[in-house]
Amino acid sequence: MKILCIDIGTGTQDILLFDSTTEIENCLKLVMPSPTVLVANQIRAATKRGDAILLTGTIMGGGPSNWAAEDHARAGLPIFATRDAALSFNDELDKVEAMGIHVVGDDEGANLDATRVVLRDVDLEAIQRAFHAFGVELEYDAIAVAVFDHGNAPPDVSDRAFRFEFLAERIRATGKLSGFAFMRDDIPERLTRMRAVADSLEGSHKGSPLLVMDTAPAAVRGALDDDFVAQHKNALIANIGNFHALAFRFTDGEISGVFEHHTGELKQAQLEHFLRELANGTLTNDAVFYSQGHGAVLFDARAQSLDFLAVTGPRRSMLLHSELSPYLAVPYGDMMQAGNFGLLHAFADLNPHAREEIENALAKSRVVV
Repeated sequence: MKILCIDIGTGTQDILLFDSTTEIENCLKLVMPSPTVLVANQIRAATKRGDAILLTGTIMGGGPSNWAAEDHARAGLPIFATRDAALSFNDELDKVEAMGIHVVGDDEGANLDATRVVLRDVDLEAIQRAFHAFGVELEYDAIAVAVFDHGNAPPDVSDRAFRFEFLAERIRATGKLSGFAFMRDDIPERLTRMRAVADSLEGSHKGSPLLVMDTAPAAVRGALDDDFVAQHKNALIANIGNFHALAFRFTDGEISGVFEHHTGELKQAQLEHFLRELANGTLTNDAVFYSQGHGAVLFDARAQSLDFLAVTGPRRSMLLHSELSPYLAVPYGDMMQAGNFGLLHAFADLNPHAREEIENALAKSRVVV
């Protein structure tokens, strides 16, 4: 079985072509600029030329692309966006207009004299070209994609609170990290970015099954495949991403608490404080939310010693010299692919017919305890 896994972050998109007949270490991998970085580069090049811009496509991740679009507008240059593309910046289109981005209909956009920039999280053709350059035909039986999705919050509800309520809801409902993964037909309406990924791939992947999953839970699930991490049933596991930091507390191998914050809003001491409080069962939702984070919840408020903290993610250096003595998780020797390893486990959980083949292939490279 071959599964094309794509973990889309703010800085990079990490790609794994899993082949159950090949050792996981020898499966083909790419670590490339993220789609939002690529879009930002196109916008900045147009700004430098003094071009008007039309953004087309669909909902995708923000960050660098948002900043580039805002800079283009501040430079006094015209920037337009079709409705679906505009939703990448905000679910409320009047706020997009307030950024200086003019929302236009598809027909109006087609007649504009402007540089076209296509917004999308997954560009299968580009991935195919990259593999083809090395003589590899990109063949797969399924696709699994990880993206961060705030969800489409009602106008009077905080995006941060809306997302975190959904995280807590999924843990209560499933108790598993794979509870943050969905097959194509099961993606909740509220998860508009995940649905946009599915819609944008419609018809372009030969009808292969598609799974989408939230990025941080995917990375944490992948970190659990590190042999040393797997030995600790009572642990904190944190994914420190470029934009978001999320930490799970595990008690006897079960999720007993979680918090999520914005990496850019955190200093090392504050992050350490939240981790300690997560362990000892005193962390509150208000403490995280009112410091510009998403929230926190404890499903078991009993104190737990912070004997083991594992960390993954591109910003894990935030805790590199921490007095909490973190262990830097490297599942299968490759931290950057942790999210893709998590995607594989999620696919196995949601597709029982494929479970044994996937899990057996991964277990060959692990010390099973």
